[in-house]
Amino acid sequence: MAIGFLLSDGVTVAKPDKNLVRRTQPRVLRAKFGDGYEQRMPDGINSLEQNYDITFVNRSPAEIDNIVKFFEAKLGVTSFEFTFPDTAAEIGETTITVVCETWDLVYTNQIAYGCSANFRRVYE
Repeated sequence: MAIGFLLSDGVTVAKPDKNLVRRTQPRVLRAKFGDGYEQRMPDGINSLEQNYDITFVNRSPAEIDNIVKFFEAKLGVTSFEFTFPDTAAEIGETTITVVCETWDLVYTNQIAYGCSANFRRVYE
């Protein structure tokens, strides 16, 4: 699979711009005691929360409309596969399951639109 995700037609790959951002935050259970003493442990077996900020800049209105329609159809609850570059992977990319709960549509001008979105990795 190419970097990006398949749109609803099952053929078209939405390929984001190269400034993809992955944000990782561990979920940690903490027990705090007197005098500043603290114990910590991971919260669950998949305790690394990952979010991906992606953008599509200066694209045709039709392309951006298709991407936004895809997000709208998922309603922030239906997951989909997302492939991103990963130098640690044997083939140079990794595919994960994500949901998109937030996206922005940017009306740059009449011939170029943009879109930014946040994907949250999910384990199903």
